[in-house]
Amino acid sequence: MVESAKASDLEQILKPFYQRAAEAEDRLSRLEASLSSKKEAGNEEHVKLISDLQSKLENANAELVAEREKTQKLVGENEKLQYRVIHLLRALKEADLKLEQVTTQKQLESMKLQDS
Repeated sequence: MVESAKASDLEQILKPFYQRAAEAEDRLSRLEASLSSKKEAGNEEHVKLISDLQSKLENANAELVAEREKTQKLVGENEKLQYRVIHLLRALKEADLKLEQVTTQKQLESMKLQDS
């Protein structure tokens, strides 16, 4: 259950990057189609625009990889912290039980002294 939540969190974080990459690929495809269908003097502009879009796409993909790595590190840290919280809660419950036992024992001793 925790893993599915992590996967959905990861998907939500990466969703804008996938969307931007898909949009860039669509624009690139349209430009390439336009370039191949039109052999005009403006080809140099199209080539420049295509190369610009390709570099932006590569940058977006590099950013996506970096965000994935960052997300994986955060997921690992989160798991470690959850593990610590579980053990701290367990230790706290044990301490509360011991305190309750000591308190109960003192009350019993106090009652015995009063009865004497």
